Amino acid sequence: MSRREPEPPSALRERQEAFTAYLRERAGEGRPEGLDARGGEVYRRLVYNNLEGFLAANFPVLRRILDDQRWHALVADFLAEHRAQSPYFLDIGREFLDYLAGGRGARDGDPPFLAELAHYEWAELALSVDEAEVPSAGVDPEGDLLAGRPVVSPLAWALQYAFPVHRIGPGFQPAEPPAEPTFLVVYRGRDDAVGFLAINAVTARLLQLLEEGGGDSGEALLRRIAGEIGHADPAQVVAAGADILDDLRRRGIVAGTAT
Repeated sequence: MSRREPEPPSALRERQEAFTAYLRERAGEGRPEGLDARGGEVYRRLVYNNLEGFLAANFPVLRRILDDQRWHALVADFLAEHRAQSPYFLDIGREFLDYLAGGRGARDGDPPFLAELAHYEWAELALSVDEAEVPSAGVDPEGDLLAGRPVVSPLAWALQYAFPVHRIGPGFQPAEPPAEPTFLVVYRGRDDAVGFLAINAVTARLLQLLEEGGGDSGEALLRRIAGEIGHADPAQVVAAGADILDDLRRRGIVAGTAT
């Protein structure tokens, strides 16, 4: 019996690329030579169903507001057009965002908030698996937030959107963004539960200044913000800011003060 010579690497690669292109193809055209039609269709369905199920589970609001035709067309386009840069399953959501924001571009019939809503929903999954840890060294969890320098937890992300993405659902789908942006914080608390907090522009500015670092105390930063907004009574801003900082610490958004 003669031994079958193995395919050269270049030929094997060509066959693999033809097979994966067939799996991505929307209409199932271009079936590679020698591949059984029925078996090939089973593979195609498995790939699509796994991808669609993952996206539906991780972008549930987006799935609910898109009818079946639009949703499945979006998933099929993503599968056919996007070339992922990561081999990890958990990175599919990030790849989907990259596709919506860059590769896909705006298309007729897309909700104007499509990319922003997807990012908002992705943040929950991304933070739930983030491997960052709240520092214990160099941070006093009970420190004076006005006299000391507050430290923002690495498990708290300040986000800004043109649309109020936290309110969007089947019953609320704005066609235009409001005049003011939406500021949110997604955070993972000490119990590892992920939460979302809507904040105003002043709190967003405070978090921005804290994340930029520097040696300013909480009070100094609040007085700086009072000057930026032209408030007539900086002491009032400091008093209100003290309450805000306390609330942020209770939630785990602020880890404490730098020692």
